[in-house]
Amino acid sequence: MNAPLPPAILLMGPTASGKTAAALALAERFPLALISVDSALVYRDMDVGTAKPDPETLARHPHALVDVISPEESYSAARFRADALAAMDAAAAAGRVPLLVGGTMLYYKALLSGLAELPQADPAIRAELDAEAAARGWPALHAELARHDPATAARLAPNDSQRLQRALEILRLTGRPMSALLAESEADGPPPWHFLSLALLPSDRATLHARIAERFDAMLAAGLEDELARLRDKYRLTPELPSMRCVGYRQAWAAADGLIPRGELRERGIYATRQLAKRQITWLANSFDCERFDCLDPALAGRLAARVAAFLDAGR
Repeated sequence: MNAPLPPAILLMGPTASGKTAAALALAERFPLALISVDSALVYRDMDVGTAKPDPETLARHPHALVDVISPEESYSAARFRADALAAMDAAAAAGRVPLLVGGTMLYYKALLSGLAELPQADPAIRAELDAEAAARGWPALHAELARHDPATAARLAPNDSQRLQRALEILRLTGRPMSALLAESEADGPPPWHFLSLALLPSDRATLHARIAERFDAMLAAGLEDELARLRDKYRLTPELPSMRCVGYRQAWAAADGLIPRGELRERGIYATRQLAKRQITWLANSFDCERFDCLDPALAGRLAARVAAFLDAGR
């Protein structure tokens, strides 16, 4: 008889859905090890604009995969998968159950499904796409992608130049949509864990939007613009780096350099965050088999705790 798979919990949801608070509440009640699934929290010194837990919280409940690289570096889904699996193994060895929490849906997909074999970057095609974007704008290229690969286009913002370039590059290199290649070529397969997948989703989108606005206002009040200035002083950064394309930092950079009026920073930051949440919800609806919980439910903490308790008891 095969030994049972070790348990692991995924806590997913859009930005401002309360994932961190829910994870911390669960960690107070159960022997869990927290692992971040957030493409912005991997960067050191990016604290305000990422809503990173404060040092006291991280000291009480350490999160793996937080503060792992410089903002000058890039962090791939492949590296996340390897780092997350190593952190999960370490948690199990310490007698704790991994709780992976965050909103970077591509990382969850990489963890659960493996990584597709995609073509290497082609500098000539990238230069061609950059020239087209300069002439026509990235939204026009987004529309082109939507005609050929609607599934990928649906999860990308019209100005997400980095990811749009990659999706169109693959399309032009192979003649096939990236979404089809990803679906066919799940190279590594699912890891040997018994997953409980929980999704925090809003019953009322307007209330989530209000939360997003409050959170962005709090970031501005906490010094998002000052934090960006310190980062630019400390590191060799450009607006094209993945770290500086994170929501909030991208808009703050544009305001600092006079590319947008400073008075529009708040409005643009909130709008970009709402678009991010929309894409995250689309990913959750279309790509994952999750148990859904209303993130606006006053009884959310108790409902999550009851479900986790039942999951852990069933594995004993």
